[in-house]
Amino acid sequence: MAEVKILIQGFTSGDNGDGETCPTITLVRDQGIIMVVDPGVLKSQSVLAEALKREGLDVTDVNLVFITHSHLDHYRNIGMFAEAKTVEYFGIWHQGQCADLPNQLSPAIKIIKTPGHNYDGLSLLVKTDLGRVAVVGDVFWQENSPENDPYASDQGKLEESRRKVLALADYVIPGHGPMFKVK
Repeated sequence: MAEVKILIQGFTSGDNGDGETCPTITLVRDQGIIMVVDPGVLKSQSVLAEALKREGLDVTDVNLVFITHSHLDHYRNIGMFAEAKTVEYFGIWHQGQCADLPNQLSPAIKIIKTPGHNYDGLSLLVKTDLGRVAVVGDVFWQENSPENDPYASDQGKLEESRRKVLALADYVIPGHGPMFKVK
């Protein structure tokens, strides 16, 4: 089973995501994969480096960075991981080349397309000891996300993605809040 842990719990201070914001930054480990999801925006990159250090890791130990969608608040610090491969909508990038996006990163880590908040939305579905954990970016901002996302590129597709996630997952790590259990 893979391990999923929130490194930095995200937040948004405005009712419509228009205030100060920080994404939930997540660590996923499985079979040699050490992955950071949505390295985000922080007051200082040292905050993320320290969070990794608490897990016994250095920035250079991270070998994959997963980007849930192409909004700056979710990927601003990607440059911290210069040697890591980057998984995003168009594929897996490494040293200036892009390989096709696989369906699975390991037997326990599945990639699912979740458009709607943005056209390029991706989520992870991770089998853990706790159950299936979906790391979803802004498919859900928080457990009680606004029904109508004012930043959605396609509200209908977002609603489909939300239904898909809730049908597949036992727990959800949203884009800007703590993990929640699917009801």
